[in-house]
Amino acid sequence: MKISDVIDFLEHIAPPSYQENYDNSGLIVGNVNHILQKGLICLDITENTLSEAISVGANFIVSHHPLIFKSLKSITGKSLVDKLLIQAIKHDITIYAMHTNLDNVYEGVNYCFCKKLALNNLHILHPKNQILRKLITYVPLSYAEKVRNAIFEAGGGHISNYDCCSFNANGIGTFKANDKANPFVGKKNEIHAENETRIEITFPDYLEKQIISTLLKTHPYEEVAYDIYLLENSHPQVGSGIIGTLSVEMHAHDFLNYLKEEIKLTQLKHSKISEKKIKTVAFCGGSGAFLIQDAIAQKANVFITGEINYHDFINYGDDILIIAIGHYESEIEIKHYLYDKLIKKFSTFAVSKSETNPIYYL
Repeated sequence: MKISDVIDFLEHIAPPSYQENYDNSGLIVGNVNHILQKGLICLDITENTLSEAISVGANFIVSHHPLIFKSLKSITGKSLVDKLLIQAIKHDITIYAMHTNLDNVYEGVNYCFCKKLALNNLHILHPKNQILRKLITYVPLSYAEKVRNAIFEAGGGHISNYDCCSFNANGIGTFKANDKANPFVGKKNEIHAENETRIEITFPDYLEKQIISTLLKTHPYEEVAYDIYLLENSHPQVGSGIIGTLSVEMHAHDFLNYLKEEIKLTQLKHSKISEKKIKTVAFCGGSGAFLIQDAIAQKANVFITGEINYHDFINYGDDILIIAIGHYESEIEIKHYLYDKLIKKFSTFAVSKSETNPIYYL
């Protein structure tokens, strides 16, 4: 099995196009055509991580945080990033990052944390827009089902908990083929009217090439008429943060203890506690303070993230219970999730998990 086979699977879980524009998710260094020997999953690439990979014979590392964030003009070994890149290349280790794209998919970093807290009715806190497209095409009646099903197989027509979604309307299409054409129906140099089905199907933008390629392969016409529209609709399963509800509401003190117990926290930071009970919980892994106002707007009783600025506690502490649990602690569950996914998909894939928390508590 090649490393590229695993990457294809990972990109199905979290498409790289879902990452934020400042991010650098994807292949960081290495050759994806190398035969996969063993894998290592971590949150960060550190000297310890790389040493561990070398010692266990792993030639593929999946990291949540990218090793390279900014462009490099030289690699001289002077910085930590330089040293790690040189070591990875020297030992033929391929490094692949899944960062904000894994934050932004529904079953990603935030989902894993919320399932740990047994939250219900989960949905994206701040959905992304402009990542949905609509395909409109016109197909002879007898071929409509074949073309429609092929597009479904290519990933089109999936909306939240529904798939094979489309709109269809019958009408008449007209055309006249010239001498150079090879028409599927009709005669050359004569106007032809054909009973056709107008098919409309939505799809995420990263599937556009695949959708169009499938359409052209399965459509019977020599020249295929189709339109692609950018949709302003938000994508309900792609975006920042997540929000859900507890099965039973709790007093704030009880919730803080519950949080510490379930996530195995030794300490946390929080704003002042009010008498209001906790029922609706909003969460964002990492540095998610930019979503506090979204949590307030959706009437969450508490907002949890990894890191929060001092002034955010001042500005919003009266409106919502704010909790900071640590960057690493807020994202650690994704490592176990990816491990389980890879073991289930590739039964012969030897993969291990690395501990990489750079912060210690006294």
